[in-house]
Amino acid sequence: MNNHPLLTSLTIGNQTIQNRLIIAPMAGVTDNPFRRLCKSFGAGHAVSEMIIADTALYARKKSLYRANFDGEIAPICAQIAGAEPDKLAEAARFQVANGAQIVDINMGCPAKKVCKKLAGSALLQDEQLVKKLLEATIDAVDVPVTLKTRLGFANGQENILKIAEIAESAGIAAIAIHGRTREDFYTGQARYDLIQQVKQMVKIPIIVNGDIDSPQKAKAIFEATGVDAVMIGRGAQGKPWIFRDIHHYLNTGKLPDAPNIDELRQIVLTHLEELYQFYGEYSGCRIARKHIAWYTGGLPNSNAFREAMYQEESTAGQFRVVERFLRSSS
Repeated sequence: MNNHPLLTSLTIGNQTIQNRLIIAPMAGVTDNPFRRLCKSFGAGHAVSEMIIADTALYARKKSLYRANFDGEIAPICAQIAGAEPDKLAEAARFQVANGAQIVDINMGCPAKKVCKKLAGSALLQDEQLVKKLLEATIDAVDVPVTLKTRLGFANGQENILKIAEIAESAGIAAIAIHGRTREDFYTGQARYDLIQQVKQMVKIPIIVNGDIDSPQKAKAIFEATGVDAVMIGRGAQGKPWIFRDIHHYLNTGKLPDAPNIDELRQIVLTHLEELYQFYGEYSGCRIARKHIAWYTGGLPNSNAFREAMYQEESTAGQFRVVERFLRSSS
């Protein structure tokens, strides 16, 4: 049962990734510490948080954090978003100079503030603009350019087959498709039938994304769609070891035990230290809160603990409260 296709390497342009398990780009989540953590648990590839293609924003603190690839396992992939071909091309060049070996274009983000600027999934309404944006970016850099997108902008207007055709013709090296439209946001069930059709239609690698939250689901969706890789987003929040679980399941046919409380404590506290070091006192304390909430969600007395944890304004205080709770849970 060893060497399931998901655990073999995948070629994207001139880059090779170790396996076909990918952590999805998530704004405010997949920062440098989280990407490295997921890779340490067996993710073969990670895409950065979305960086808006506007030079005025490059110097912003948030963008500098998002574009920090220190200590990451190659290939490094930076995601950019924008609606103007020249600005998107410039952003791609900036990221390559910054160390990116793959540039990913976001045409999947459903957030209102992104779509309002006709970026993210809003672009799916204008196929000619999609073509111009992809071509301008590909022409601007000598690294593989990939695309992250959705089935379409609205239900009943799914145009992913046309978008995939445009992308392949433009020279896109791989496409990751979330099985929802922009209208769906994250509600309802992800749909995979159109992703399967895209895979049958094009020759470039196709990556499936949406609702993959367990080893069984990763294997089933991969095999049902015939795609080249699976991309996991929310399924890794508070559970970065999902990649290790998938490796174990594909190699043995059995689900591994969940981390015991001692291992969980070690994972959480190490992650907190990384976040504090990366962001510093003020931001580190605040950014850590959501991760702590995800990690502790199913534990006894976790609601009362989280209420107390949210009151902590210092990293030292937060760390102490978390450590005490996880020790008392063992």
